[in-house]
Amino acid sequence: MKPFTYTRAKTPAEAAAAVAGTPGAKFIAGGTNLLDLMKLQVETPTHLVDIQDTGLDRIEKSADGGLRIGALVTNTTAAADPRVRRDYGVLTRAIVAGASGQLRNKATTGGNLLQRTRCPYFYDPNQPCNKRKPGSGCAAIGGYSRGLAVIGSSDACIATYPGDMAVALRVLDAGVETVRGDGTKRTIPIADFHRLPGDKPHIDNVLAPGELITAVTLPKPIAGRHFYQKVRDRASYAFALVSVAAVIRPDGTGRVAFGGVAHKPWRVEGADAALPQGAKAAAQLAFAGARPTEENAFKLPLAERTLASVLAQAKG
Repeated sequence: MKPFTYTRAKTPAEAAAAVAGTPGAKFIAGGTNLLDLMKLQVETPTHLVDIQDTGLDRIEKSADGGLRIGALVTNTTAAADPRVRRDYGVLTRAIVAGASGQLRNKATTGGNLLQRTRCPYFYDPNQPCNKRKPGSGCAAIGGYSRGLAVIGSSDACIATYPGDMAVALRVLDAGVETVRGDGTKRTIPIADFHRLPGDKPHIDNVLAPGELITAVTLPKPIAGRHFYQKVRDRASYAFALVSVAAVIRPDGTGRVAFGGVAHKPWRVEGADAALPQGAKAAAQLAFAGARPTEENAFKLPLAERTLASVLAQAKG
């Protein structure tokens, strides 16, 4: 691990200003992903700004009847909150499906959104990776790609977004509240928060330098049964090969988002409209234009079958 300096901020605006004004600075909260990357020298921040004293650790009811989950609320706290369990069951299920109990006790809501890909070539500094070192190439293209993207990828990157929580947030149409270094605030729709790789795969999201996530906002509860089904190589502590987050109403209509298949949580609203026609019709729309490799082409039928399982559960 390379040397770095460290400070603790007292307010979100102070933290944002500190990172915006310090080249190479990063925020740290739970550190469950950042510290691992620092040990491997994949991430080499010159300065860390600790945000644990900024008061972003509350879950509150919002004026529109939804919930506001502070960026420092731990995954364990968010999943166990009675309001989340009652009204946003897909979110509780997604969080519990991720990582381990020890990590969920430390990992935060904001940090979960910012976790970086687990592509093995990204984690290996000896391999070319456009996400880690822009312009160096992508060793995954033509390499080991079983767990990587089947849609939304580019000629520069086929990495996947690894998280579970954000897939549930995508199906709920959540918002991401932020504050910038100059004190201005905004709310970013979760649909727009994560980027596809294009020719700049090193840029994971639309945050400006020094922009700090302060909360995630959930809209009014959505009617229907909530599901999160995750298919992985082992029963726990493994990232999704394919996951399905869905809210299904009694008439078969609803919403669906997929994880483990793209550079961001994958939702196509046209696929939502096709849910009453069954998993095959919805999956065909969701994965139109897919570009799988020979090693991960199995993800396309797996996604359809996982969605079919969810729809079968919704019927009874």
